Amino acid sequence: MPSQIKVTFLGTSDQIPSADRNHTAILLSYEGENILIDCGEGTQRQFRKAGLNPCKLTRILITHWHGDHVLGIPGILSTLALQGYNKTLHIYGPKGTKEFMEELLKVFGFKKKYEIKVEEVHGKFLDMKDFYLEAEKMEHGIPCNSYNFVKKGFLKIDKTKLKKLKLPEGSHLAELKNGKDIVFNGKKYKAKELTFSENEKKVSVILDTKFNSKIEEFSKNSDLLILESSFSDELAEQAKEHLHMTAKQAAQAAKKAKAKKLILTHLSQRYEKAPQIILKEAKKIFGSVAIAKDFDVFEV
Repeated sequence: MPSQIKVTFLGTSDQIPSADRNHTAILLSYEGENILIDCGEGTQRQFRKAGLNPCKLTRILITHWHGDHVLGIPGILSTLALQGYNKTLHIYGPKGTKEFMEELLKVFGFKKKYEIKVEEVHGKFLDMKDFYLEAEKMEHGIPCNSYNFVKKGFLKIDKTKLKKLKLPEGSHLAELKNGKDIVFNGKKYKAKELTFSENEKKVSVILDTKFNSKIEEFSKNSDLLILESSFSDELAEQAKEHLHMTAKQAAQAAKKAKAKKLILTHLSQRYEKAPQIILKEAKKIFGSVAIAKDFDVFEV
């Protein structure tokens, strides 16, 4: 079976949390990777509520250094240290991230019990065997990144079928991944019968920003497009003033990008009792849309 990308929303509020919505945090999981996108205040408790182990974290992506997106970092770093985290934690962010992290560690007197590597990123910044990560600048008054997680498309060997045929794993299977038949112990095995195709999958995360043309290009053909939606269209001027987006603008961006599914987050508390205002506005333009709630899970 193709490997799934799992996205868990640990926080979906805007600057002020509500009783039901915590500050922004999104966990993207793919095989051995657990990537946290932003870490708002209270994120470590959200891990507990969701039944997730923070010690499985591999990377943190920071969109920008406003408090509602980063105030949970000191707590989660401390928790990892206390729970015996023994991996290298990679932290990525926009310009200024290295300086902010240095100051943060000083202020909280953090004693490093594991390695932390901090990088300021733009463009493709991580290229692994199965996936890559890329960043694009957004417009929010301070340095701000959006991120793409792209699972590469390729042929994969069906290990269940290998077991049924009692065909051992090893270097003799290499040509199967290139779509070529193989011969093992005098018997021919067809690639089309032992492999399956995994198409490229793309998850785009674009949080605090004003509406701009880079959104469409960066999130082109996303399978899952996560966009902030802090305002309804009747407050478009206020959204522009605060460098945020409306539900209408988010839907327009998703449509132009030809995304398959749009998830709206960073919801203002003014819509806490009536999120349908935001949802209805977006659906008029883009049909496949949902509003994320804390602990919602989406898979692609």
